[in-house]
Amino acid sequence: MDAPATGWTEDGTDRSPDATLIHRTLTEISPVADQATSYFYALLFIRHPDLRALFPVAMDVQRDRLLRAILTAADRLDDPDALAEYLGELGRGHRKYGTLPAHYPAVGEALLGALSRYATTTWDAETEAAWVRAYTAISQIMIDAAAEDEQWAPARWHAEVVSHDLRTRDIAILTVRPDQAYPFLAGQYAAMETPWWPRNWRHYSFASAPRPDGLLTFHIKAVPAGWVSNALVHRARPGDILRLGPPTGSMTVDHSTHTGLLCLGGGTGIGPIKALVEDVAEHGDRRPVEVFYGARSGHDLYDIDTMMRLQKVYPWLEVRPVVSTGPGTEGGLKGLLPEAVRQCGPWHEYDAYLSGPPGMIRRSVDVLRGIGMPAERIRHDRVEELATAGPD
Repeated sequence: MDAPATGWTEDGTDRSPDATLIHRTLTEISPVADQATSYFYALLFIRHPDLRALFPVAMDVQRDRLLRAILTAADRLDDPDALAEYLGELGRGHRKYGTLPAHYPAVGEALLGALSRYATTTWDAETEAAWVRAYTAISQIMIDAAAEDEQWAPARWHAEVVSHDLRTRDIAILTVRPDQAYPFLAGQYAAMETPWWPRNWRHYSFASAPRPDGLLTFHIKAVPAGWVSNALVHRARPGDILRLGPPTGSMTVDHSTHTGLLCLGGGTGIGPIKALVEDVAEHGDRRPVEVFYGARSGHDLYDIDTMMRLQKVYPWLEVRPVVSTGPGTEGGLKGLLPEAVRQCGPWHEYDAYLSGPPGMIRRSVDVLRGIGMPAERIRHDRVEELATAGPD
């Protein structure tokens, strides 16, 4: 049989035959992704009921995560470096759930069952074989990453809450002490589980650079119907024990250059931006750092005093508050954060760091690309992962 014609990626490069078949499948099931996801989990739990215990009781947020991660990985089949990085993080992160190598075949079986049911026009023996090869490669990368990580890091850390500072009625600054060394970089984030909602993990960014005392700080916003976030803001108290997954994320500072930093922090996104400022200071850099701190109103700039104190200490730091409604702050700007950044340029000698809601990040990326900043100089956590993780 002749090999299938290769396809083309968005950047015009040639797709491999397997990647072409997989992409066709993904295109077909995209409009019915919700049904395919529900069927995937139904197959998984009916055929392997013992795996249900690995998932939260309520699957509202978790429902999309596993299948979406697999499909995202499959669509990156022709980019080995990006695939290895993405899957390595997933494999290491899945250790906190109790995932074992023996669980991967069951997931693959449910995946093929869901795809064959909903990709009715593109599914055939050749496509199935392509998916088997892809999933085999995907699962092996994740298994190997988890096995390597197991040699030096625990699957999860226990962390005691040592302080809980309620800054507004729905934002708290939480400081915790992990039970053992927790290595991370400023700009990264971690999954967190509370004792009140077992197996419900949510991602939160570190709001400080690594500290000599080993304490970790997070800025948490309680969102409507957010079980974990509301528990952390309104229920957590000093002495409570949380669980943390491993650090992840690539929004970190490159200290091998002296390029300026343009930092955009929206809402609690100012937390990781503050961590980046501390990181630059600790490395003794004197590069310019411009921080745009955006919120709906002046009242929502809950950490502005801290940021202004940092500005007084470090002459290379400029902090600009931006509010979209209500009266502005002294020396601040009015309007949407991305537009304020556009008006204050040029930024051709800066690298950009974005943290905040997915919508803000998307608009900011569009603005920065529109004024000529190359994509490789714009750093943020992957928007699709932020959307999948949800605001909780």
